Amino acid sequence: MHGLRLAMNKKKNVALVYGGDSSEWEISVLSGRHVALHLDKKKYHVYEVLLRGSDWQVVKTAEGRVPKEEEAQINKTDFSFLWHGEKVLFDVALIMIHGEPGENGVLQSFFEMLHIPYTSSNTFVSSLAFDKYACKCYLRDTGIMMPKEMLVREGTSIDTGEMVDKLGLPFFVKPNKGGSSFGATKVKCVEEIAPALARAFEECPTALAEEFIDGRELTNGILKTVDRQVVLPVTEIVSKNDFFDYQAKYHGASDELTPAPIPDALRDSVQ
Repeated sequence: MHGLRLAMNKKKNVALVYGGDSSEWEISVLSGRHVALHLDKKKYHVYEVLLRGSDWQVVKTAEGRVPKEEEAQINKTDFSFLWHGEKVLFDVALIMIHGEPGENGVLQSFFEMLHIPYTSSNTFVSSLAFDKYACKCYLRDTGIMMPKEMLVREGTSIDTGEMVDKLGLPFFVKPNKGGSSFGATKVKCVEEIAPALARAFEECPTALAEEFIDGRELTNGILKTVDRQVVLPVTEIVSKNDFFDYQAKYHGASDELTPAPIPDALRDSVQ
C-alpha cells in the first residue's frame, strides 16, 4: 500500500502541445504559453512541445526553457523524448493547437492509437466540426437553424449572380476549414466576391459563402470531464469592427461581456 500511495501521488507528465501547421500557429503558441503559467506545478511536470510540420520538439521543461541547440526531438513511435539520458513518457497531452493538426482530428487519432489521454473533443467530433460544410450537413436535419450557404472549390467557375440571389448581400466568404477569421471577408457587393474567394483559398482549397445574419453574437462553453460537465456562463461578443475579425479576436477590438446581458429565458435556452 505504501508503494501504491507513492504512485498515486506521483506528479503526472503533461505534454502541453502548441504550434501547428496553419496560419493560426502563432496564436497557438501564445495560448499554450499562457496556459502553462496556470498549470499547478505541484501536481504536474509540464513540458511544452512545439509542433511545426514533422518537427516536434520539447522547447521548455519544468527546469526552464530549453536552449535552441538542446531542444529535444519527440520520438513519434511512442510520443517520448530523451532528457539528460532518461526516456520521458507522457501521462496526458494537453492540446493547445489552433487549426491543423490539433483541431481537425489528426492529432487526436495519433494519441488514440498510442492510448495517451488527451484534452479536446475526440477524433470524430474534431474532424467533423473542423469542416464547416460537413458539420452543417450533419446538423441540418436536427432542427438547428443555420444560415444558407454555398460551397465553392478552388479552380471551379462560379456564378456570382446565383450566389447573390441565394445568399443576398452582404454575405460572408470564409475558408471551409480554419479559424481565427483568417481569410474571412464580409462581401458587400458583387465586385468583392472574387477577391474574397481568393483570400479564402489562401487558407483552404474550399471556401464557404454564407448568408449574413444580423443579430447579437452569443457564445457558450462547456467543460466535460470523465464524471461531470459544467456549462459555463453565456458570453456576448460585441465587435468594434464590421465583424468579429482577427483584430477583434486578438487585439482588443471587441468587448466580451460575461455573463451576457440577456434575459434569463434566453440564457437558459442557449445553455
